[in-house]
Amino acid sequence: MERPMARKLGLWLVVVFAAAAAEVGRAQLKEGFYAQTCPNVKSIVEQVVTTKFGQTFITVPGTLRLFFHDCFIEGCDASILISSPNGDAEKDAPDNQSLAGDGFDTVIKAKQAVEASCPGVVSCADILAIAARDVVVLAGGPSFDVELGRRDGLISKASLVAGKLPEPNFDLDQLNAIFSQHNLTQSDMIALSGAHTLGFSHCDRFANRLYSFSSSSPVDPTLNSTYAAQLMQECPQNVDPQIAINMDPVTPQTFDNMYYTNLVQGKGLFTSDESLFTDSASKPTVLNFANSPGSFNQAFATAMRKLGRVGVKTGSQGEIRRDCTAFNS
Repeated sequence: MERPMARKLGLWLVVVFAAAAAEVGRAQLKEGFYAQTCPNVKSIVEQVVTTKFGQTFITVPGTLRLFFHDCFIEGCDASILISSPNGDAEKDAPDNQSLAGDGFDTVIKAKQAVEASCPGVVSCADILAIAARDVVVLAGGPSFDVELGRRDGLISKASLVAGKLPEPNFDLDQLNAIFSQHNLTQSDMIALSGAHTLGFSHCDRFANRLYSFSSSSPVDPTLNSTYAAQLMQECPQNVDPQIAINMDPVTPQTFDNMYYTNLVQGKGLFTSDESLFTDSASKPTVLNFANSPGSFNQAFATAMRKLGRVGVKTGSQGEIRRDCTAFNS
């Protein structure tokens, strides 16, 4: 069914303004930004990330999710890393409290290693961007060049987070609306959603699909019945809120296109995941990614580079933090 024209026009205007902002970001970022000032930055970060990965796989989804949350709130500026003694920094917001500590630890350790070689030169924002690429590669995903030159933000407030991140109950229109604000297309959004092939979720994020979906059907009818039974076993009602399960029930520790195969089979964990397949506007892209790992990998790499340009601070904006968890005094 055709969407209302006024709605299309509003979305188009959002995309136009976001595209203009993104072009500014792209013009000011470049792959060889530290070629003269810290030529080994990428290898230093890669070594730290690889060591951390060897200690725990959570390094992968933890770092990738950290990058996504950082970029969507105040832009890719490492504001997510700031710690506040008052518990009112960005990472303290309810939507960020489930971010894995191993993601933070990865970036903090990488920053320390970079500082030892190139003090005061490389931003925490750039280190997070490099680390996000590195964890994808370590889990078997595509490699891609990371544009650099971001500076670290000067604002980190929990009060600014609400409404900035996609929710697990979003439908396609809601997902497109929030991604388009950052010059990310529907295809970009579907590709980035593929990061759900890694990581885990707490039961309360999808319990409504198992126990209280609607008055006529407690279980979401789009949910594969076998998968629903498995989820009920892992997440019984009134389960410990700390319990978490894999988002990809088939290959949870491999970055692959299994997420899309799962969607085709009714095994998307969140409503927002499964809506990508049940909505006819996005279904062809899901089928393409499910049938072609190469298409998915290429789309994901492109989308990650575009994500990395969101709301960047460059030039004289922001600062180069000495410590990723604190603003320079």
